[in-house]
Amino acid sequence: MGLYKRTSIYKNLQRKITLIILCVAIIPLVFLGETIYYRFAQTYEEKIEDQVKYRAKSRADAVEVFLRERTAILATIVDTHTFDYLKQQENLAQMFKIISQRTDGLIDLGIIDGAGQHLAYAGPYNLKGLNYYHQAWFKEVVSKGKYISDVYTGYRQIPHFIIAVRGYHESQSWILRATVDSDIFNKLVRTAQTGKSGDAYIINKDGVYQTEPRFIGKTLDKSNLNLSRFGEGAIVAEKVKEHNKTQYVAGQWLKNNEWLMVISQDVKDEKGGLLSTRNVEIIIIVLGCLAIIVTTFLTMRTIFRHLEESDRGISELNDQLIQSDKMAALGKMAAGIAHEINNPLAVVGEKAGWMRDLLEEEEFQGSENLKEYIKSVDKIEEHVERARKITHNMLGFARRMEQRLDDVDINNVLNQTIELLQNHAQINNIAIQKDLQPDLPIIASDQSQLQQVFLNMINNAIDAIEKDGLIEVRTWKDDSQIVVSVKDNGPGIPEEHLKRVFDPFFTTKEVGKGTGLGLSVSYNIIQKLGGLITVESKLSEGTEFRVKLPVVIPGKK
Repeated sequence: MGLYKRTSIYKNLQRKITLIILCVAIIPLVFLGETIYYRFAQTYEEKIEDQVKYRAKSRADAVEVFLRERTAILATIVDTHTFDYLKQQENLAQMFKIISQRTDGLIDLGIIDGAGQHLAYAGPYNLKGLNYYHQAWFKEVVSKGKYISDVYTGYRQIPHFIIAVRGYHESQSWILRATVDSDIFNKLVRTAQTGKSGDAYIINKDGVYQTEPRFIGKTLDKSNLNLSRFGEGAIVAEKVKEHNKTQYVAGQWLKNNEWLMVISQDVKDEKGGLLSTRNVEIIIIVLGCLAIIVTTFLTMRTIFRHLEESDRGISELNDQLIQSDKMAALGKMAAGIAHEINNPLAVVGEKAGWMRDLLEEEEFQGSENLKEYIKSVDKIEEHVERARKITHNMLGFARRMEQRLDDVDINNVLNQTIELLQNHAQINNIAIQKDLQPDLPIIASDQSQLQQVFLNMINNAIDAIEKDGLIEVRTWKDDSQIVVSVKDNGPGIPEEHLKRVFDPFFTTKEVGKGTGLGLSVSYNIIQKLGGLITVESKLSEGTEFRVKLPVVIPGKK
């Protein structure tokens, strides 16, 4: 499989797995966040609804208490004082003064007889002498005994409402009437307003404002609120669209279901906390998703990079194994060829010897071409011997590679190796110069594996030089070690690569010209043989590999 195709497969697989992981991680997170927000919003809205209903009920109760207290004060006065006493102006004024000191909310008192005539008045206006017989509230008081009117303008043409209580004098009814202070009453209602958009007001059963709303409308205007949604005696809160705004509206009936306390609140005002919570949740989810995406992307990229590198290494190792199998097969074939060549060489050598024997006989001695015959036979024997050496070297290199101790002459191994590569070097105009110490001891080592190491070192030197250069091969004894040096005058190895030259699969050669395993295998071979291989190099000056082998005398440990 090609490198490009393999990379494409890994990229597609990485994209698919990353997408699956992101979907599995992010979709439940978003769904969970949405579910939590929905439940929280639902609970929050229920809480807002309960708060609005509570404010409507509590304010309606407060208004009921306010009205009952003032009604009770008037009823107490009627029950404890006679009509004749109260119709006296100074007595009524004194009574009003006492009431004003003990309670607030009433701005005047008046005594009205059965004919509707205002007999006495205590307050800031001049209402004495007016007749209320034809006023709607007058008849209500006479018939019911106690009455709290709706807001009306009356003689003063100012919106107000009254509380009136009926009394009897000599079988004739009379009325004690008080006007409620609109400012105090409105203030009592407005205390239920909250925030910038909250409103609180009272409307009667006809939808007429009894107190002034905060935003749209005024007292005695007609409200657009649909009263049919507010059942008698029940506290109702719901969302409504009013004046292009969505509001929570709650209502509580009071004053015997004649007035409705209304509390309204803009949804935006009440949902400020919910919106803040939603924004925080969105930020957390977004940051969480980003963290998942970044972490997944980086993790998957790292994993797949390692997988791709491992796969590449395995592919290179497979290629090397295939190459090794080929080399093993080639070695076997070379050994077979060497054996097959040795047989005709032996015959040729034997016949050359027989021809030499014939030339020594008398009948050939007088031949004019005797010298030419002898010279030809010498050439035949010389080239037969040369062919034998080549096949001998091929057989030595093709031996099995398991470690086996032999009596090894290092100089001899180097000479055989150089002979194998001499032709390759000459073709590239590369000279191999030998400086071999002649008295090196015979050591116990593995000749085949040493030959593989030397072959690899010299071959690398030829590849590094490429054309027109020099390779120096030297040996010497250093204490208890034999040192083999292979030095070339090639371009050298960069410093950053020197530490990696013995790493598996590391190579500076072009693709297809090297696997990066030769030096690694050589390093392992020398290490198993108890030696050490090192490298020194300078750019533009060349590279030197040194192999140090312990002097192990054959037959001794």
